[in-house]
Amino acid sequence: MKIAGLFSGGKDSAFALYKALQEGHKPVCLITIKSKRADSYMFHIPNIDLTRVQAEALEIPIIYMNSSGVKEKELEDLKKAMAIAKKRYKIQGLVSGALASKYQSSRIKKLCDELDLISITPLWGMDEEQYLKDLIDAKFKIIITGIAADGLNKSWLGRKIDNNCITDLKKLHEKNKIHIAGEGGEYETFVLDCPLFKKKIEIKDFEIKMENECTGQYIIKATEFVKK
Repeated sequence: MKIAGLFSGGKDSAFALYKALQEGHKPVCLITIKSKRADSYMFHIPNIDLTRVQAEALEIPIIYMNSSGVKEKELEDLKKAMAIAKKRYKIQGLVSGALASKYQSSRIKKLCDELDLISITPLWGMDEEQYLKDLIDAKFKIIITGIAADGLNKSWLGRKIDNNCITDLKKLHEKNKIHIAGEGGEYETFVLDCPLFKKKIEIKDFEIKMENECTGQYIIKATEFVKK
């Protein structure tokens, strides 16, 4: 089945696309919604502009749409993008990286129903620790690009998600009750490489901006492609 991937550049949307491909679906385009609000209800912000770079690495076209980020207006913007994907690329379904957020998954399902599309959520209900281990086993190279939770600090920004990282996240879960996979917005990520990429992304320049001790962003300012 031809599908579009709702794509933010982070681990969840990229791994959902990967799992959908494994299930026999054919990703024919990406959809990225850039919200003007930092506290968007549906779409996260860090390095969202770089989904265009990731689309090039994937060699998949991208539908990129700006949104005001107003609670229900951003859903209208997503629906417009989905309608474009259906008309332009003949998609039959939409894959998203919803892991445990009923708010996100229910709204995406509603939009899919309205457009006669199938909502595909291959990550839904996965054990959060096993999910991160699956990412590592599948050779996803992911870094943390945003933090917003007690227990996290500047040292986490730019950190690669590996087994040591999972161990530390488990400790923080026990101490601060953060979601190990960051489903509650505790941290955001960016995918530099994965099996779907035809070329790797290398960061050439970045800037760290801290709002307070446990809230900040790793802003990627320049990248280049590296042959695989």
